[in-house]
Amino acid sequence: MALPIYILTGPTACGKTNTAIKIAEHAKIEIVSADSMLVYRGMDIGTEKPSRDIRDRIPHHLIDIVEPWEEYNVGRYIKDFDSTVCKLNEQGKPFIVVGGTALYLKAIMDGLFEGPSADWEYRRYLKSVAIEKGPEYLRNMLADIDPETADKLHVNDQKRIIRALEVFKKTGCRMSSFQTQFGHKNPRYDCIVVAIDYDRNVLYGRIEERVDSMFQRGLVDEVHVLLDKPQKLSKQAFQALGYKEVIDFFNGKCTLLEAIEAIKKRTRRFAKRQMTWFRSFSDVLWICADVNDDTKMLSEKVFQYFAEHDFSKL
Repeated sequence: MALPIYILTGPTACGKTNTAIKIAEHAKIEIVSADSMLVYRGMDIGTEKPSRDIRDRIPHHLIDIVEPWEEYNVGRYIKDFDSTVCKLNEQGKPFIVVGGTALYLKAIMDGLFEGPSADWEYRRYLKSVAIEKGPEYLRNMLADIDPETADKLHVNDQKRIIRALEVFKKTGCRMSSFQTQFGHKNPRYDCIVVAIDYDRNVLYGRIEERVDSMFQRGLVDEVHVLLDKPQKLSKQAFQALGYKEVIDFFNGKCTLLEAIEAIKKRTRRFAKRQMTWFRSFSDVLWICADVNDDTKMLSEKVFQYFAEHDFSKL
């Protein structure tokens, strides 16, 4: 029998972290993160990581598990996730999964495709094609050999389009022919998913407030400390929202005000991509949040839905 997994997600700045904390306090449960940037130590402000005080009161898992110069990917995450969930289940400790990294959530729900190793030369070639002829050309290449996968990928999802082309080149098989994260449920987990949704203008306003707060709380100093370390940030950590732009500021590529505006713009685009992913998930309950909803009200709505799916029996 599949293990029930309760997931709370939504776009960045929707309030899912604070909502989950409120639920955890009420139900006496633990939290497992599904956020690709919370894994990095020392990246706290820009990732809106729960404070140490909160984590001392409510056990959190898969946070601060690697250094910011280490490579970390979905494959490593799923191994860590499976191990964490197994231990919590053995110990009889109920938990909720919280995060907005769509690929991590997709891998939890539908399993992870472990295909052939990377062909870096072919990847560089495809990237050069995309630069020369545009992203639509790559997607059309994929549509010619694997229309099913192409239909499920956004034209700008270059990373996964390239991976699908690479898989076909190395195996002669279409990505859609494998039992992958593109549509086959993970037999080990029965996922009950709630996503928080806001009107776009309201969400964008929350993003603006969040970015301003990050700088007020010392994001510039946090990035400076990271850059002072002898090791360079990993490719993934460098791309974290907010960090890349502040590094550009340090390198004289923009003013601080321009960096702030760039972060806001990039975060809005990221939230839009997240929503595209989440709407492709099956069997998701959308909680339509109102501008006046506070954390307590949201937590009650989410908890009520989970309770209807035997949450209290965990």
